[in-house]
Amino acid sequence: MKTGVSSYSFQQLIGRGAETQKSIIPIAKEMGFDGIEFTDLNAPEGMTEAEYAAEIKEECEKNSLPVIAYTIGADLLKGESEVERVCKKLDIAKILGAPLLRHDAAWGLPDGDKSYKGFENVLPMLADSCRKITAYAKTLGIVTMTENHGQFCQESVRMEKLVNAVCDPNFGVLCDIGNFACADENSADAVGRLLPYIKHVHAKDFYIRSGNGIDPGEGFFRSRSGNYLRGSIIGHGDIPVYQCIRKITENGYGGYISIEFEGMENCLEAIRIGLENLKKAGA
Repeated sequence: MKTGVSSYSFQQLIGRGAETQKSIIPIAKEMGFDGIEFTDLNAPEGMTEAEYAAEIKEECEKNSLPVIAYTIGADLLKGESEVERVCKKLDIAKILGAPLLRHDAAWGLPDGDKSYKGFENVLPMLADSCRKITAYAKTLGIVTMTENHGQFCQESVRMEKLVNAVCDPNFGVLCDIGNFACADENSADAVGRLLPYIKHVHAKDFYIRSGNGIDPGEGFFRSRSGNYLRGSIIGHGDIPVYQCIRKITENGYGGYISIEFEGMENCLEAIRIGLENLKKAGA
């Protein structure tokens, strides 16, 4: 199994200016990863996103570390303008040489709709937008996917309904093993449901504490039903990461397992330990 790392895992360093999306490339290579993915490129002042993408690709080639995916934010409930914006991001993915692009589907309904509309009401619109995006992606040789992300589109049943509604082999799921906990779903159950649709995998772990207890404090956030979650080093938290990885690999998945760390620990140490633990799981 090939291992990857998301640039977001280094956000502690990038956020304070100690590193950049470009400078983390040799660090990831030295750590022993087989590939790297990037989240919404943050081009330096005076440089376009396309120009920065070309620099990133050149640096990755220099370090023999392929770009495995480009992951971007999106809200397809915004309509055609958002579809057009995502398609422009596909052009960036092409420059990067990324074979995969992940875009979000939606983050929730507008406040005025929440009392009488739900996921089922907007599913046709989301599917239509995903279908248009992946149609353009095909012309570039890129596969598109959406992630179990943002609570509204987080649980496996909704993800499966979206993929089935799009009904295109060029579109599928970026399965984030940890994110199901944000919608209070057991990760192993969710992974089992989504196995036929997985195009890419994020390995992520969380500490989970019952919402019936006292707020654990800084670093924790709330799940949809009010449980407390905090990002952790892979293998240190409460997500059944190993069980999920085994199930995915046993099903014949041959792509990358990519670490996405978002905890409080020192990110370099956390990524290193997480990679060691991921390899114990057979990755």
